[in-house]
Amino acid sequence: MTHPVAVIGAGPYGLSTAAHLRARGVPVRVFGAPMVSWREHMPAGMLLKSTPAASNIDAPQPGHTLLDYCQEAGERRYESDWDIIPVETFARYGEWFQKRLVPELEQVRVVSVDRRAKDRPGGAQGSGFELKLDSGEQFTARAVVVATGLSGLAYLPPELAPAAPDGPSATGLLSHSSQHRDLSRFAGAHVVVVGAGQSALESAVLLADAGAASVRVVARGRGAVRFGTAPDGQPPLRPETPFGRAWSLYALSYYAEGFRHLPPPTRKFLVKRVLGPLGAWWLRDRFIGRVQVTEGKRVVRARVADGRPVLTLVGAGGLTSELTADHVLAATGYRVDLAALGFLGHGLRARLAVSAGGPRLDAGYGSSIPGLHFTGLPAAASFGPVMRFVCGTEYASPRVARAVAGR
Repeated sequence: MTHPVAVIGAGPYGLSTAAHLRARGVPVRVFGAPMVSWREHMPAGMLLKSTPAASNIDAPQPGHTLLDYCQEAGERRYESDWDIIPVETFARYGEWFQKRLVPELEQVRVVSVDRRAKDRPGGAQGSGFELKLDSGEQFTARAVVVATGLSGLAYLPPELAPAAPDGPSATGLLSHSSQHRDLSRFAGAHVVVVGAGQSALESAVLLADAGAASVRVVARGRGAVRFGTAPDGQPPLRPETPFGRAWSLYALSYYAEGFRHLPPPTRKFLVKRVLGPLGAWWLRDRFIGRVQVTEGKRVVRARVADGRPVLTLVGAGGLTSELTADHVLAATGYRVDLAALGFLGHGLRARLAVSAGGPRLDAGYGSSIPGLHFTGLPAAASFGPVMRFVCGTEYASPRVARAVAGR
């Protein structure tokens, strides 16, 4: 009996990987709600920072780009670097991609993944994984590809945790940016946004659009609130990449395999710093004059006083100050945490080799456990920051499919 390959996740990386596996004739079962992070965990009105060329979900055959979708659906065409893509359009594109190339998607949740019983210590030799679904079904897969995207990886700095002892919540005093679809509930409120990346700066603008009484961004570094360069300001003599013109970006975008051979501390540093916090060029005019900024101060403590969150900030020279708001929104990004992938059995997680903050992967995105592959954000530690973006599917998906098909 030929067991299928299980792909867990139905965002860009999961759908792209599944499409490549199907094109190779590999039996595959794909689990998850299509584009759920884009539809439910990003605020309405958000615009993609990436250009149209960097927003294509990679497919094994032509005809499935964002522009192809726009032409077929009769939507506005997004093709120039000056075109800014609404998140709602991108979510519809992903759903269109899924219906065309991964029509057998199963919208159920994978509850657990573990080695088959005979593969465990003391058992007979064998291969494969046992998966349990929330529908009650249990089945065997010969390989598993984890493509769960940002799910469960939202990062909340420990300094902020005391203001939300039960965890961040969209309806509480402190939340994470991934918990909001509708920001209109903050109309008339005083909101502090912690962070300096695109998520923080765009969330601040959308809060102002929604009628917040005041919005303040708090950023640790001096000059941390910055915006990118418009397309006509890019250096013309440097190579073009999905992220702008630069030799370093070219190497990271098109030679990700080389990244895997760098020393772990170097990889960890580059993943954190390259393509780091920076607002989109088109956000500057919407931000300046509407959002207050506190830079060069780090949050060292958060507490609740009289029903409102209070942040203690430390600046240059150790000077402290306090900031009170109606709500604190932590736009503090995502971090790979294998413990957050609760569906992976404890035995599997304990056996996973880790390097530079993520699972150590081979050239086919395979982990130290044969048959268990990771793609998307968890692969950034091995293949570089391009794995944090949709355009990384072009590099990852064919390689994952080739490796799995060859097993």
